[in-house]
Parts: sequence; structure tokens; C-alpha cells
Amino acid sequence: MRNLIFLLYFFVSCTIAAQELPPIKKFSPQDYGGDNQNWMVSQSDDHYIYVANNNGLLEYDGEIWKSYPTPNNSILRAVKVIGRKIYTGCYAEFGYWEKDKYGDLYYTSLISKFKNIDFQDDQIWNIIAYGDWILFQSSHKLFFYNPKDNLFKIIHSQEIIYKVFSIQNKIYYHVANMGLYKIENGISTLVVDDKIIKEGRVIGLYGSEANLLLLTRNRGFFEYDGENLRRWKTDIDSDLSQMNIFTAIKLNNGEFVLGTILNGLLHLDQNGKKKFEIGQRNGLSNNTVLSLFEDKRNNLWVGLDNGINCLNLKSKISNYVDYYGALGTVYCTELYKGNFYAGTNQGLFYRPIDRPNQEFQFIKGTAGQVWSLFNFNDRSLLCGHHLGTFLIEGDKSEQISSVLGAWDFRKIPSKNNLLLQGNYNGLHILEFRDGEWISKNKIKGFKYSSRFIEIDKKDNIWVSNEYKGVFKIRLDSSYESVANIQKLTSLKIGKTSSLVSYEDDLLYNSENGIYKYNTEQEKFIKDEHLHQLFSSLGKVSGRLTVDKSGKLWLFSEENISYLHHNDLTNEIGLKNIPMPSGLRNGILGFENIELLSEENYILGKTDGFLKIDLSKEPPKIEHRLFLNSVTITDLNGKSKKIQVDSIAEFENKRGVLSFNYSVPQYQKFKSVKYSYKLDGLLNKWSPWRNSPSVQFENLPFGDYQLSIKAKVGNEVVKNKEVFTFKVNKPWYISNIALFSYTIFLIFFGFFVHKAYKFYYQKILRHEQIQNEKTIIEIQNERLNQGMENKNRELAISTMSIIKKNELLGKIKKQLKKGYKNENIDRAINLIENNLNNNKDWKFFKQAFDNADKEFLTNIKAAHPELTPNDLKFCAYLRLNLSSKEIAPLLNISIKSVETKRYRLRKRLKLDHDEHLVNYILKF
Repeated sequence: MRNLIFLLYFFVSCTIAAQELPPIKKFSPQDYGGDNQNWMVSQSDDHYIYVANNNGLLEYDGEIWKSYPTPNNSILRAVKVIGRKIYTGCYAEFGYWEKDKYGDLYYTSLISKFKNIDFQDDQIWNIIAYGDWILFQSSHKLFFYNPKDNLFKIIHSQEIIYKVFSIQNKIYYHVANMGLYKIENGISTLVVDDKIIKEGRVIGLYGSEANLLLLTRNRGFFEYDGENLRRWKTDIDSDLSQMNIFTAIKLNNGEFVLGTILNGLLHLDQNGKKKFEIGQRNGLSNNTVLSLFEDKRNNLWVGLDNGINCLNLKSKISNYVDYYGALGTVYCTELYKGNFYAGTNQGLFYRPIDRPNQEFQFIKGTAGQVWSLFNFNDRSLLCGHHLGTFLIEGDKSEQISSVLGAWDFRKIPSKNNLLLQGNYNGLHILEFRDGEWISKNKIKGFKYSSRFIEIDKKDNIWVSNEYKGVFKIRLDSSYESVANIQKLTSLKIGKTSSLVSYEDDLLYNSENGIYKYNTEQEKFIKDEHLHQLFSSLGKVSGRLTVDKSGKLWLFSEENISYLHHNDLTNEIGLKNIPMPSGLRNGILGFENIELLSEENYILGKTDGFLKIDLSKEPPKIEHRLFLNSVTITDLNGKSKKIQVDSIAEFENKRGVLSFNYSVPQYQKFKSVKYSYKLDGLLNKWSPWRNSPSVQFENLPFGDYQLSIKAKVGNEVVKNKEVFTFKVNKPWYISNIALFSYTIFLIFFGFFVHKAYKFYYQKILRHEQIQNEKTIIEIQNERLNQGMENKNRELAISTMSIIKKNELLGKIKKQLKKGYKNENIDRAINLIENNLNNNKDWKFFKQAFDNADKEFLTNIKAAHPELTPNDLKFCAYLRLNLSSKEIAPLLNISIKSVETKRYRLRKRLKLDHDEHLVNYILKF
């Protein structure tokens, strides 16, 4: 029941508008940042687009839209770029815009130049360049302005002026209820006052002064030869009478495009033949066309009641889009017996080849997934389907096999009446017998899904299964079972792999590369030449396909490509058609392209198909890259624009430096990519990317040069944009700061030097003093040691004298006790002589003087009355000798020593309490 309902739905409701239309780039109000309605379009010499929008003036550089409100915030109705100025007109205002040094537009009004005019309740609807003059059209006035000579002129009209035209440097204008006028020598002259023109409305005026072609709002085209007005016939006159034409344009190639209020666009050739019609149901954003403009590269810009569209009229690609989902994803196409067939995920559809504008029709019984179409010698068309195999004839289908999942078909070279078919569950044989196709048998011994199948010259069957690998199969003579099977283990399995026969070679391709079967080595070997060719494309899908002309096609992220042979060298080369995968909207691993006729190809996609005409080469275009703006944004979010043609300097503050650039390019199927390098930070080119801007955050100080390059499709744009700038040092390391630091360091070093010098001088003086003190101490120590040594010598000599005298005294006593004789007396005399010997004193005095050389002199000076004996006694006292020790030295008794002490005190005149020895020690 579900299938029946699905089939009924297709049978009753599936009719699809079948026009292949030029590629359309669409811009919504959200894209361009303005209001819905767009009244006029113009273009500058640098290919920027300017649009008169309800919200003001729109500027498009190929990447970014900018919006500028009108001076009085009214609706902008007219725009015209003349030279470097953009002239605009709105309610009660007209003037021009110019770019400032930052790339922004600023406005200058011209109203004040027209004195004594009443322009308070009128609109400017059109602007035309007329020689040195510029014409602004309002509803009742024509304002002429000559910027060169600063001259002004106004032409008034009591009735409404519908539109103004420039034909061969002559100005014509259509006035309601009066006719078509021409301005000659500053005077308006009525040219055509036919009732059709007076009561109607002239939308377009073309041709020459001698033979004018007029397009009216709802009566079609008319020719005027200077006397008579007659209809210029087209094949859509009946349609034109039912349409409300709002605007029209004659293209540079002589063709016409008409914009309507309810029916979108009509495209006519030079002879009035309809080429195509585009409305909201088949591609246009809106059915109400307010303005038309052909740019310098023959793209047609359409200002709509809701949005802006750009039609690539010169593109080699035309686009069929299934906007309503009735056709579905196209998996295969085929031409057969005057019909164009399209197999999709929803069934099989067809239309007559000679009626390209006719709707696609669904073929009953084919609802579901169609995998392949196979033309067998122009005698049969076979359809490989999820439900089995169908024979197609015209708009009829007949199921000849119910084996599920018919992937593809291949002819068996040795059997003209047999076909090999790959299915979900293996291989099958179809046989043409008695004028009919039948399912002959399943091949026994092989059960894997066989999406990719090929047969070589030796009748070997090759099967590629993306999960199981590649198999080489030999069948028995009856083609009923496998006689031999070999799995090629050298190949890596890839989920988007494919197997094709190309110029008698067997090629296997996957994400790992492309391989060619070597019959001598009986294995697949990587084809270095093809691999090198394909590697230049970047990431490539594993799918390869060969069309009827023998071209080998492959698909990458940015291109669809095919191999070709050089006519002179026969070398294999690669031709690329720029078409990013995101725009061609295909299915990865199921890409398909079929030869339609001569060099016309059909490329299936998820919402229809593309038609590619390889013979149609668009004119060579030299694109140009522009650096549009440079902005510095600080940490507070405050932005400042920088002059783009200057050498800029930036303060060293943390923030973001932004660059915006673009290539004015409006082809839908050509993407623009950019690369940059920043000398001073990143000295190598960045990878190609789609982003038209780059930001650098918190750049360190230094000199920089930003270089930007671009490519459109596969073609690198010739010019590069360069911006040189400098990030200044922070204030604390600026030149002035560094100079200040240097001066400070010099003075600081000087003061430090002085301080260190003073410090070390002080230390040196201290050390010197300490050294001197140490030296003195050492010297004193040496003196003390000398003194001690001398005192020791003196003490020793004194003790020696004392001991000697004591010994002599004892000997004398003993001798006196004995018998007296001459010898004893002589000995006693000798002893007495030695005891009174002055030599002992001389020796003592010499030693004493060495130890205390100034004592005797000082005490003698203080007490000159002292006798030599007194001085000798004083010397003994200075040595702090006791009376007992002094007695032997003087050879007197101890009592006599005390007596001498007493007498010496008197001579020294000492007080009773003053100690004699202490006094002597003072000297």
C-alpha cells in the first residue's frame, strides 16, 4: 500500500520545470544588511557593486556588503557610478559619494547648486551620464549638472516623466499622456505621440535615432522608423500582453532581459526568441524585478522586491535545480532515442531532447532508487534499480529481473547477446534472446556486492567491493559459476574506492592513491605519473568514471577534472574545471558525469544536475585584489581605521589589528581563496583559505610587512597587496626613555663609582690604619720581644752576678774560718777584688741600657745630685729586685741595702707615702 501511494503521488503530481538556467548568486536582506527593495544597480571601475536600496546605498566588494544611509534617511531610488564618484538620488535630495583615505564613503549634496527650485515633494528615479553632463530624473524635472564647468540646467514637465533613456548620446524621455521626447540643442522635441505610447508606458528604448525599438509595460515591443510605429514580433507576444513589465535591459550581445512585477525574468535573443524564464519557482529569490544591470564581466544583476540576485550569463555551467524535491538526487543520466533520462533516488524521469524547456515526466513503475542506465547498442535502455532491472522504452518501463540492487552493466566481449550485471549479492547474467531481455542466471561461487565491475580482453571479470577488496574472477564456459577466483591483497580497502577500465588499462583508485594493473607482474602498481597529476588537486574522492568519449573524470574538493592528451606530444595532462564540492553539491563516492552531446556534459547533484559546456570558454578575466580596510581595536573595543595606502605606525598597546581584503568576483561556481604572510612575525605564506580577513593580536614591537595574495578558482590573481607598518616600542623602552635611561645610568654609574671610590678609600684608609696599627703592634711586639729578650739577658746577667757574688761570699766565709796562711789570704783578697770588680757593673749597665736605655739618662736629668752608686741602686730597684737580691750585687748586707733605700728616698725627696720602686718605674 505504501508503494502504491508513493507511485500514485509520482504519477499524478511529478512534473518538474526543466530549464537549465545560468548559475545564480543570491543575496538576502540579511546578507547585505539592508531593506528588501533594490531600485537600481551600478558598478565602479574597480568592479565594486553599488545598489540603491530602501535603506540607503549598498556597496559590495565581492566579499562584504557595506550600507550607507541617505542624508535625509529616505529611500534611495537611483545610483550611477561615473568616474570615481557614485551619484545617488532619493527623496528631495541628490548628490555624490566619494571614498575617503580609509576606504569609507562620504556624501556631498548638489541640491544647493540648483537655485530657486521647488524640490520638496519629489523623488530622483534615474541617473544617466550624458557626455560631460549628469542627468538626474525626478517625476517632473530633469536636472543637468556639469561637474567639469560647474554648470546647471533644468527641464520642467507638467506631466509625469516616466523614464529617461540615452541613445547614441541623445537624451529621450517618456512623458505620460504626451509621448516620447528628445532633447536637441537644449530644447525638448516630441518624437513619438502614437496612442500606444501616449497611453502606455515605455520601459525600454533601444536602437538608433533612425530606427528606435520601444518596449512598453504590457503591450510588448514596437519599432519606430521616424514616421510609423509597428509591432516588433517575438514568440512571446501573447505572454507579454499578460505581464506587467517593470524594467528591461539590452545586453552587450544584443539580447534582451525583461523584469516583471509578478513573473520574474524573461530572456530573449536578438530576434525575440525566448531563451529562458526565471521566477521564484525555479531559482529567482523573488518574482518582482525592480532593476537590471549588466556588469563589466557580463553578469546580470537583478534588484528584486526582496533581495539581490546575480546571474552568470557567460558561465559554461548551467544549473537545473529541483527546488521542490520532486526529481531528487541525480545518480545517472542517459540520452536514448530522442529522450533525456535522469535516474534519481526517487525514480526514473525523462523529457524530449529537442524540448529543453519542457517539464520532466516520471516513468511509471520506477519509483525508488535508480543506480544506473545502460544503453545497449542504441537498441535497448536498461535501468539498474534497487528493486531489480527494468527495460525502458519511451515513457514505459518493464521489469526484466527482480534481483535486488542492480548496480551496473558490462558487455561480455566474446558474447554479443550477454550482459554482466553487478548486484547487491554478487554477479548475474542477462541474455538477449528472441528479441527480449531475460535474467539468465546468477553466477555461483561469488556472493559479494559488485558495484564496480570490469571485463578485460581475456574475459577476466574484475570486481571491487569497498569492504572486501578487489577480486579477479574467471568463469566457466557456460558463464554460470566461478572457475577461478583471486583476491588481490596488495590493495588497501577504501570506502570511496572505484575500479574503471581506461584505454585498455585497469585503474583502481582510493583515498590512498591511484594504481594500474601490471599484467606481467599480475598485481596493481601505483601509477606515479597519474598520482603526481592528481596530488596537485589536494583531497580527491576515490571515485573515477569514464564517459562515452573516453575521458577519465575525477573529483576533488575544488575541481572536477579530466585527463586529456596533448595533440602534439600525446602526453597525458589534467584539465581542471573550478567547481568547489560545496557548490556542486554532489554525493561523495557516487559522483557521476555523462556526455550529453559533443562537449556538453551532465553532472548529477543532490538537488538536480549541472550542465557543463566545455566548448564555451568565457572571456579571459584579469581579477584584482584590493585591501579594503585596516582597523586597530583596543582592549576596550574601541576601533580606529587606518589609511590603507600609508605606512602606519601603531602605539604599543594590547589590541587587535584587522585587515579586510577582497577580489570583486561574482561567479557562483568559482571560489576565491586568500593567503598571507607577515614579514617580521610569520615569514611564510599561510594555507589558502576562504576568509577575506586576517587579525593579529598583541603584536610585539618591530617593523612588519603584510603581503596578501588571492586566487579565483585555479587562477592566481596577478597583483598582491602589501601593507607596511610599524609597532612602536613601549614608552618605557622608547628612544627617549632609552636616552633617559642612558643618562641616568651614566650619572648613576658616576655616583656609584664615587660612592664605591669613597667607600673603598675609606676601607683602604681603615685597612691602612689597621695595617699600620698591625705593623706598629708587630713592631711593638718585636720591641717587646726584644725588650723581653734584653730584660731576660739582664735578669740572667744580674742573677749570674748575684750567684757569683753569693758564691764568692760563701767561699770567703769558709776561707776565713780556716787556717790562715799566705795562700788563703791571697785567695781572700782575690775574692774581695772580684766582689768589688767594676767589670760586673759595666756589663750590667750595658745590658740595662740595651733594655731600658733612657732610664738612667731620664732619672739623672730629673735628679742630677744622684751619685753613680745611687744610679746603680736605682737600676737594681727598676728591675724590681728585692733587698736580699741587691745585697750580693753591692757586696753589702741586707741592712745596708735598707739604709741605702732610706738615703735614696731622701735624695729623691719622696713623700713618706710614695713608694720608692713605683716612683722609679715612672721613668
